[in-house]
Amino acid sequence: MAQTPTMPRALRRILRLEDFEPAARAYLPRPIFGYVAGAAEDNASLRMNRASFDDYSFVHRVMVNVSQRSQAVELFGRSYASPFGIAPMGMAALYAYRGDLVMAAAARDANVPMILSGSSLIPMEEVVKEAPDTWFQAYLPGETAPAMALIDRAGRAGFRTLVITVDVSVMANRENNIRSGFSAPLRPSLRLAWDGVTHPSWLLGTFTRTLLRHGMPHFENNFAGRGAPILSSNVLRDYNDRGHITWKHLEAIRRVWPGPMVLKGILRPQDAVTAREIGADAIVVSNHGGRQLDGCAAPLRVLPGIVAAVPDLPVLLDSGVRRGTDVLKAIGLGARMVLVGRPFAYAATIAGQAGVAHGIKLLSDEVFRNMGMLGIANLADMTPDFLRREYPGAA
Repeated sequence: MAQTPTMPRALRRILRLEDFEPAARAYLPRPIFGYVAGAAEDNASLRMNRASFDDYSFVHRVMVNVSQRSQAVELFGRSYASPFGIAPMGMAALYAYRGDLVMAAAARDANVPMILSGSSLIPMEEVVKEAPDTWFQAYLPGETAPAMALIDRAGRAGFRTLVITVDVSVMANRENNIRSGFSAPLRPSLRLAWDGVTHPSWLLGTFTRTLLRHGMPHFENNFAGRGAPILSSNVLRDYNDRGHITWKHLEAIRRVWPGPMVLKGILRPQDAVTAREIGADAIVVSNHGGRQLDGCAAPLRVLPGIVAAVPDLPVLLDSGVRRGTDVLKAIGLGARMVLVGRPFAYAATIAGQAGVAHGIKLLSDEVFRNMGMLGIANLADMTPDFLRREYPGAA
């Protein structure tokens, strides 16, 4: 990729999405980096998410006119510039200054979707004002009245697309957080203070800057009103049990939400069918980036069966996407679009909006270049016959 003289120094060695991770590791205190990078228990799903893309290799075609190729994709009546977007990531403003805002602004400028996490630390109203096409991801409160009040707030704020995450009925076992020293709520300690002092760029450029300009971060978007501050002992109480939430709750939300409704966290074909029956406009095949139930199947490996079960429903995919080749493999197996999380979090961490914009361009350039080498002029041409299954026995 050609580099411009105005490119921030922090980005000059970033040639692929995975290059953002070591840069963010150096910038962030160990507990904060551990929160972003870690997954559940033994990280089995985290590893499988990446490994699944090696299940397939390409079989390209040649002597095709690809000079006018386009990677644009249609979804919900809108044309997006690329077949990927930014996945929802909680507490972004803790590891990147104004993290949700800079990701939303970069996505707006690149014309790709960005999903604001319900566990974000910047009020949803500020984010949707900055980028009106941002989608909102809700973690439904356990009781009906607070859940409906949250949905009403999102509508009044101006969100048009609602994403409901459905794979968080109980809290995950994040042993990696304990090992790295991260906790929610954050607990002041000598170790946390030392981690901050030894990472002065984060301490001054992100945390202290946030405190001085915006006050102590709160969980802003879990409920209709403001949630607890990140240092509050009420944080865990606010993440209340969702074990009793069923499809009936989603049917009730479908009746009142006027725009597109997306269900995120589907891994079974029958659940995809039920999602379609209750009126979902799309689903996201996802195992939460390996952060919920460890040992869950990689989304790419179950994608074909889900697409076959709901051929008339747009299917998105997240978890493990890092390259343009990954994007095209998912498209070839039936996904309309993919979502990418951690790399954009790291990009915002080290260079703010410019970092996220750089990451979007890297991935977009890879998709565009790889389409040419595959011999396809548009994404509709990316059919399963361009893929060869390398490990037929893989689950």
